[in-house]
This record gives sequence, structure tokens and C-alpha cells, in this order.
Amino acid sequence: MESGRLSRTAWRAAHARARHQADPQRIFTDPLASTILHVEPDALTPLPDDPVARHNIRFLAARSRFAEDSLASAVTAGTRQLVVLGAGLDTFACRHTHPGLTVFEVDHPDTQAWKRQQLAAAGIAVPPSLAFAPLDFERGTLAEALDAAGLDRTRAAFFIWLGVTPYLTRDAVLATLRFVAGHTAPVQVVFDYYSEPSPAMAPELRAAYEAATRRVAELGEPWLSHFTPDGIAGELRAMELDDIEDHTGPGLLARYLGEPTPDADAFSGHVIRAGRTAAR
Repeated sequence: MESGRLSRTAWRAAHARARHQADPQRIFTDPLASTILHVEPDALTPLPDDPVARHNIRFLAARSRFAEDSLASAVTAGTRQLVVLGAGLDTFACRHTHPGLTVFEVDHPDTQAWKRQQLAAAGIAVPPSLAFAPLDFERGTLAEALDAAGLDRTRAAFFIWLGVTPYLTRDAVLATLRFVAGHTAPVQVVFDYYSEPSPAMAPELRAAYEAATRRVAELGEPWLSHFTPDGIAGELRAMELDDIEDHTGPGLLARYLGEPTPDADAFSGHVIRAGRTAAR
């Protein structure tokens, strides 16, 4: 996002999480999703009839569910540091119940100022376990921001990075993953990515993909990178993040809904967890 301009994609993701709370097949629960937006749940737009749009909202919910479930397992194993990259209006830090967990939220200073305003106006308290790590990539680095916020690179950490990688160049994505992999202690990361649309994609899905591509570009936040499952796995293994679990959007939804889902994935979205169980 540009300095002085709020991220429209962060706003849309927050709305999607809130709208999902009314889904009869809800797979992710966020009691603060509508509160942080200052809207009553009944005032939110009903779930769309369009299967592609419905799939997209559920995919956003599924990736959050997967990330938080994976984090819970890491906390059980002893991890007490969570870094949320590109946190936007995510509410996890204000609603989780993991004792002793410190949450570091990394985002553009303007986005974090906006979030603080939203939290204050909604009456949502900022817990002492939440540390904001403002970062303007034109003026600083991820390492500097997290060091200033108090991240201990010698203690196990978990990184959540959702809804960000498509808007970054391939080099920027890999550079961030190398930073994560450079953590001295055991580390895990959950992130999502888009793969290139299949040549065999149904015409209506390709049309939806092309329309969305134009829309995000018009918002000033174009998609800049795609990865293949084998390609990203190879990159992660080269970084010694070789404990890898990769899910397609339809596969993850089927896992949580307990049934196959219609073919409505226009973006070939994946959610992946990668980690290293030993210290470097």
C-alpha cells in the first residue's frame, strides 16, 4: 500500500471474515470480526449466491482456521511468540486464550494507526501481550522492526502471513521467507499463495479470475507473483524449512466442511505450513 492510503484489500478481507460468521457452514469463528468494523452482524451484506464469491469468502475463513489451528499445536509444543505479517484488521491478538503468548503485528504505520483507531472506537482493548511493529519498507527492514518490538530470535516463533504474497514480487516473497528461515530457534510459518490458473480452467472461472485481476490493479494493489506447489516447496527446502504441508483451497474446505466442495476456485489458492523443528 502507499503511504497515507489505507489498504482496501485489508478492509475487504476484514469484511469477508465478518460476513463468514453468518455462514450456515461456518468453519472459522471470530467474535470480534464485525465489532472492529463498527457494524452490527445483521447489517453486513448477506453471503453471495455467486459460487466463486462464496468460495472466496470461505477460503479466507479456511486459511485463518488452518493458521490458528497450526499455531495452537505449536503453542502446545512450547512456542510463545507469534508474528503476524500484514495483520490488517485481524483480531486474533485481542481474542486468543493462549497463556504466555506474545503477538507481534507487522504492518505499514498508516495501517496500524487506522487499526488502533478502529479498536478504540469499537471499545476493544489492546492486550499487553500485543506488540505493534510498524514497518515502512522504504525506511526500514523486517528485522529492524521486529527487533525494536522485542522479538527474541533465540526462542521458538510462529509466523502467520495471509493475504499478502500475491501483492509482492517473487523476490520479495522469498526474501521474507529467508528471514523467517533465519530464525535461530525452531520456527514455523503459515502463508497463502496463488498458483497460475490451469489451462483447463472452466471459462466462467477464468473470467472471474481475469475480472478480479483487473479489479485489484485498479485499486492500486495488483497481483505480482504466482508459485507452483513444487516450486515453492523446493524454495522452502533450500531454506531448511522442510516440514511442509500444502493445501489447495477446495481441499482445505473439504477438510473442514466434511464434504467435497463445488469447483468454484478461480484463483488456485493454496495455504501452506512450513517449518523447522530444530534450532540452527
